[in-house]
Amino acid sequence: MYQSDITQFLNQMKQQKPGLEAEQRRGRSLLWDKQPIDLDERAKQQSSRVEQTPYVYYQNF
Repeated sequence: MYQSDITQFLNQMKQQKPGLEAEQRRGRSLLWDKQPIDLDERAKQQSSRVEQTPYVYYQNF
């Protein structure tokens, strides 16, 4: 059965580094997988926000 060069390379790399897929999944979970949003906490944070003035460098004292 035909396998492309890339498929052969990936299979060879997986044989050399058996823990590679686990490392990739762990890295993905750090960057992309997010915890569910607590809607009550989010509403509390948004309601306690202080409005920013339109031009932050000028303060009308």
